[in-house]
Amino acid sequence: MTLRVVVVDDEPLPRQRVRDLVSQHPSLSLVGEATNGTEALDAMVELRPDLAFLDIQMPELDGLQVAAALAEDAPPAIVFVTAFDEYAIRAFEVDAIDYLLKPVTPERFAAAVDRVLKRIERPEASAQGSIQALATRMAHDQGFATRFVARRGAKHYFVRVADIDWVEAVGNYVRLQTGETSHLVRETMKGLETRLDPAHFVRIHRSAIVAIDRIRSIEAREHGEYLVTMGSGARLVSSRGYTERVRRLLR
Repeated sequence: MTLRVVVVDDEPLPRQRVRDLVSQHPSLSLVGEATNGTEALDAMVELRPDLAFLDIQMPELDGLQVAAALAEDAPPAIVFVTAFDEYAIRAFEVDAIDYLLKPVTPERFAAAVDRVLKRIERPEASAQGSIQALATRMAHDQGFATRFVARRGAKHYFVRVADIDWVEAVGNYVRLQTGETSHLVRETMKGLETRLDPAHFVRIHRSAIVAIDRIRSIEAREHGEYLVTMGSGARLVSSRGYTERVRRLLR
């Protein structure tokens, strides 16, 4: 079995190091590389690799965000590469994915590839779900989000949290509404809520979260509900279970 590989790292020397190790391994074939998260997403969509060696610490869009953005596809097996072993410790605790600590050694590289090959040969033991769960959890651990990555067709869009008016649940996705434009992101409302700063966003319904500064007016209705009118004119109704959260805004 030969795995098609993409190497992602914003630093030339570590990227060259992993690229050389890939070229020397009999079960790997390098099909592409990327120098940042944006290029990485494009490469995953275009090349459909079997395995990606993905650096975590990158500007703009880091490796964890790239992994989370690939959740709606059939993503490649992912081995994260990092200079910080705190990430590795958390990964090993759940035994979800492999990590390579910089500088990458041939022995450790070979062991990671062997682990990937074994998982691919045994689909029932696939850890892809754990990869996405861990990537999302670790991204959450880094603090409140400043932007999300949404996909439409073969393109990826970066949605700034500061531009979001409100969020609503749509099946297995959430819709981020920014002005007259909306973007779908594969995420749960609960997961997305934890990534939004409660000083700027409030959940008013099981299926709706609104940006506090974009609220134009709040009107009390029957049965403890409220009609929330946004600056754009859109109207959202709160549910009784979230009444207290809306009332706090009026104090």
